[in-house]
Amino acid sequence: MNKRFLGVLIFALVVALIASTVVYRLVDGRLATMAARPKARILVAARELPVGTMLSSSDVKLAAWQGDIPPLAVTRVEDIAGRGVTANIYTGEPVLETRLATKGAGAGLAATIPPGMRAVAVRVNDFVGVAGFVVPGTRVDVLISGLPPNNVRSSLGTQTRTILQNIEVLSAGQNIQKDAEGKPVTVPVVNLLVTPEQAETLSLASNETKIQLVLRNPLDTKQAKAPGTAIAYLFGGQPSPKAASGPRRVAKPSPPAAPVMERVVIPVTMDMILGQKRETVQVGQKVVERAVVEKSKEIVR
Repeated sequence: MNKRFLGVLIFALVVALIASTVVYRLVDGRLATMAARPKARILVAARELPVGTMLSSSDVKLAAWQGDIPPLAVTRVEDIAGRGVTANIYTGEPVLETRLATKGAGAGLAATIPPGMRAVAVRVNDFVGVAGFVVPGTRVDVLISGLPPNNVRSSLGTQTRTILQNIEVLSAGQNIQKDAEGKPVTVPVVNLLVTPEQAETLSLASNETKIQLVLRNPLDTKQAKAPGTAIAYLFGGQPSPKAASGPRRVAKPSPPAAPVMERVVIPVTMDMILGQKRETVQVGQKVVERAVVEKSKEIVR
């Protein structure tokens, strides 16, 4: 065997042995440190806890937790009694403050409403509810259709415009749990999560106009600039933004032009009768001014 090859092989074995020894000692020390560290006890879910569940002592249990305690983990049973679940907690998962409603907020739909927001019910059917695909967790736009009151553009017929965009659906009927498979659910009412100002707009629109929900991708949060449309535009084409901003304006006719004066020489005559003969004789002339009027033209813009 080549001595040079044998030397390289022995050197590689020595390096591998040293590296293995170092790694073993590091891992062994780490395990020993973790074993020596006292185990913390935190609350974990004893069963699957869906959104809206009112917690009791039977829903959780204390379990030993190896390593660092998760931030905002609950460690005492008395801290969860009577609190609602705002996000699904699965069996064996730590109970965190961020997934629980505040004390006294109760459970159900009300516990899932963030501070400063409101839940507004909207009556839907298969058409308005996008064939049942408006389910908890989806995002929708709200469109209204109707005739504008006392509007100069009312001659355009029924008009449609978007009043709210990227609105979260809190519940479909009495179901407040998100469906991971996105199966359609036919319900008579859906609850939308809106601000107080949007709640006023939505309440008025639902009573005075027809509402249509438009399903959108939850990742698409861009606010679209929709100008709205009208029944007249479906047959005559959408006008340009400038033309659609208001009625056509007709300029008033321009005032008549000032008259042009000209000088005219008029002869002065006199009739003379001599017996049965009559003769007109010019005895002089005079200069007068008269106006030459031109008809003004009306310009219609």
